[in-house]
Amino acid sequence: MTDENVSRSPRTVAVTAGRPQNDNDPLNASIVMASNFQESGDYARTHGTSTWAALETAVGALEGGQCLSFATGMAAASAILFALHPSVVVLPSVSYLGVRALLGDMQDHGHVRVVSVDIVDTKAVMHSVETAVSEVGADQVVLWIETPTNPTLDEAELEKLCRAANAINVRSVVDSTFASPMGQQPLKFDASVVMHSGTKFIGGHSDLMIGLALTNQPEIFEKLSRARVVQGATPGALEAFLALRGLRTLPLRYEAATKNADEICRRLKAHTSIEWAKNVGPMLSYIVKGGAEAADKVCVSASMIIIATSLGGVETTMERRQKYAGDAHVNPGLIRMSVGIEDIEDIWSDLEQALAS
Repeated sequence: MTDENVSRSPRTVAVTAGRPQNDNDPLNASIVMASNFQESGDYARTHGTSTWAALETAVGALEGGQCLSFATGMAAASAILFALHPSVVVLPSVSYLGVRALLGDMQDHGHVRVVSVDIVDTKAVMHSVETAVSEVGADQVVLWIETPTNPTLDEAELEKLCRAANAINVRSVVDSTFASPMGQQPLKFDASVVMHSGTKFIGGHSDLMIGLALTNQPEIFEKLSRARVVQGATPGALEAFLALRGLRTLPLRYEAATKNADEICRRLKAHTSIEWAKNVGPMLSYIVKGGAEAADKVCVSASMIIIATSLGGVETTMERRQKYAGDAHVNPGLIRMSVGIEDIEDIWSDLEQALAS
């Protein structure tokens, strides 16, 4: 990250970082469709491409670290676990079901032991971490932090957890997908690794899959780079190009969607059909009175709001999360909504008539 980027606003960095720098270069990074290069030993899987590098430079500038891109968010998560090679992972009990499934499989195969924690209980989390350290040593423990959590939007005391883990030489990984670089920059708090499903807010248009991992520790960066090479979890050229293009408007999209979500959450809290509602940035979860049947009726009764399982796009989407086996533990009436950038009154009108159903 350049000195200029350190002093500039994130809105400016999102627009300027990662652009070609030479005279007569195109304004934007090009889509490099190549597996190898003339008169060179470079191979794309091993050495990357300029398209990947432009995206990685821009995201790294926003987060304050070195970035590597991967095929998906799950590919990034897999590479992180491969690179850090822990024997114990302290994991939020409420967190992304894909990561929990991956770690569950690893535990079933005897590769790791998973310790589930309530991530908002900082004292209990660190007790679990310290207990694991006493059993296997600090270098064998990873604290996996997801905040806000998916789908209940629990918020960890991020700075306290990262600094406490770092103080006892335990590596911390922060899944910052819901917050995006606009909501938090965990590397500032001594996080070892930050990951994003760039499919979501960074890409921002529901048209690509990509993952990102960042660190400011050179040794970990080399291990992550090695993991990408040997696992082959590289991003596509078009996906990297689109993710960078999406990043250019991330600050504006995130701000607009957050403003919408704040207002919708306020109105939901006053609605007679709602038991509970909370938003963190553009992500909003609420519980419909009447449980699963009532929540499903709300989803299918909306005409503009889309039933979809991903998030972070310009459009408003929602779904009842407990219908997935991996989220069977959440309230059956909980609907997770990713609020978009449509007009607030149009979103509310559609949601209000769905709730009236």
